[in-house]
Amino acid sequence: MDVIHLLPDSVANQIAAGEVIQRPASCLKELVENSLDAGATRIQVIVRDAGRTLLQVIDDGKGMSETDARLAFERHATSKIREAQDLFTLRTMGFRGEALPSICAVSQVEMTTRRAEDETGTLLEIHGSDVIRQEPCVCPVGTNIKVSNLFFNVPVRRKFLKTDQTELRNLLTEFYHIVLVYPKVTFTFVHNDEILLELPSGTEKQRIEAVFGNPKRNVYTSAFVDINTVTEMVSIHGFVIKPENATRKAEQYFFVNGRYMRHPYFLKAVQTAYSGMLTADYQPSFFIYFDISPEAIDVNIHPTKTEIKFADEQSIFQILMASVREALGKFTLAPTIDFDNPSSIDIPLPTDRPVERPRVAVDPNYNPFHTRSNVVYPDRAPRGWESLYEGLKTEEEPGILRHEEVENCPLWQYDGRYILLPSAEGLVLINQHRAHTAVLYQQFLNQLVESRGAMQQLLFPEVLVLPQDEMVLLSQLIEDLRAIGFDIEQLSPDSYSVQGVPAQLVEQSPLPVLKQILAAVRERGADTRREWQEQIALGLAQSAAVPYGKTLTEPEMRDLVTRLVALPRYRRTPDGKTILSLLTDEEIGRRF
Repeated sequence: MDVIHLLPDSVANQIAAGEVIQRPASCLKELVENSLDAGATRIQVIVRDAGRTLLQVIDDGKGMSETDARLAFERHATSKIREAQDLFTLRTMGFRGEALPSICAVSQVEMTTRRAEDETGTLLEIHGSDVIRQEPCVCPVGTNIKVSNLFFNVPVRRKFLKTDQTELRNLLTEFYHIVLVYPKVTFTFVHNDEILLELPSGTEKQRIEAVFGNPKRNVYTSAFVDINTVTEMVSIHGFVIKPENATRKAEQYFFVNGRYMRHPYFLKAVQTAYSGMLTADYQPSFFIYFDISPEAIDVNIHPTKTEIKFADEQSIFQILMASVREALGKFTLAPTIDFDNPSSIDIPLPTDRPVERPRVAVDPNYNPFHTRSNVVYPDRAPRGWESLYEGLKTEEEPGILRHEEVENCPLWQYDGRYILLPSAEGLVLINQHRAHTAVLYQQFLNQLVESRGAMQQLLFPEVLVLPQDEMVLLSQLIEDLRAIGFDIEQLSPDSYSVQGVPAQLVEQSPLPVLKQILAAVRERGADTRREWQEQIALGLAQSAAVPYGKTLTEPEMRDLVTRLVALPRYRRTPDGKTILSLLTDEEIGRRF
């Protein structure tokens, strides 16, 4: 009996849709790219329920004839290429002919379209690859596509969509990828009848300002310098941030021939150019545009077309790194020194003031084998000392330190950063800020789960102004932020009023803390409530933890270490940084 058979078109289209259309953001990307390829100068995106219910794209492009309108929804039907060789000379966003058939296979699509030379347009309605109707209609020049009830016939796929806030953030992210590279096109983004973004035609820098800037704050793009390099191989232009303006949250965008791309190798080139200019946790923001011959790249290696292969990546790496270094050296580094004019050299000279060195309090009479502070040690080898902190070297082994052992051991503080205590194998060093972060993290997490955070009202409320993608993210976290102790209310489409903070943050400004939480959720990813609760707890803990340089009393140190060892896992912070380290007797001995 024969077992091999051809799949029906409807099933084949659904399988293809699984790669091309993964979520509403994928649908937005494909539809807007088609509008751009049609020569549109104005594009409006209308979304309802983060794309689940409706995703509509309206453009003023060249439109389609009646025949083309029907053919556009057939698999591998495209106006972009005619033969395989055309794949190496691509200048259009789309080319495979998979997007529209994939979309209509998993949704209910209604399209109206008209060319300038036609008196009437065409109305086409397709549900799950089945044509419902096709008829003439009256409509403006261009194309209007409504995608309703995405994944209505694939309930398993629909079930795996994230929350509306998460899907809306994905939509905005995909929207940014497109609008940042087409500044001459006017874009509008509407969600649930609210205009989130209105982007008029302008320059690249004006578009960046319109997306990420805010009229109530300093000009966003003033923190950037231009790069501009032209070679026979590639032309590179764009904007890179001045080192002094870098933050932990970085906007990093590469574009090639009008297309957004991800490229870790080129990211390394930019990071190398900033070598020695940024502190450990800071990343450079940049918007970099490549213009290169289509024959020198391959965009057909991934369904999303964001993974792009370059014929000579190593050479472009060097050109990019040199371009960024030149821009930073020209605009943001130290002023030029005229060595023929000594007065231009501004170097602080030594003074008579002695150099202050870190001081460590040392008791020369201390002897761990004699009575001290009500702790009795034997005259010679300490009894049971071998088992103290047993397993300290084992990274994952629980029970390294016990509560009663911490109660009986001496403690010292060094450099306002570390707590030191002895062990049978050497000297234990504890980073006091990270230890306190771990303790507070568990405390805040418990308060979030139980909704019992203590709040302190601010005498003078503060206003938090955010770009639209972060406003969407904040609305997702608002319930848990209030549960932990923030009194926060929306003032306008781009701002919140902060009137109260968790009691532990009463001496700090809440705005940097909230921005740090948003950056952590965005960068590390958090799609479930538990995940973003963990990021909120971590951000609050890092902000409220005892700062470096603060002198602790002996009772404060003992209390902190006691609370630390009571945690189930205390060798590392929740984000993986080392809290506790051991300087062994052998390592100490080798120094002498």
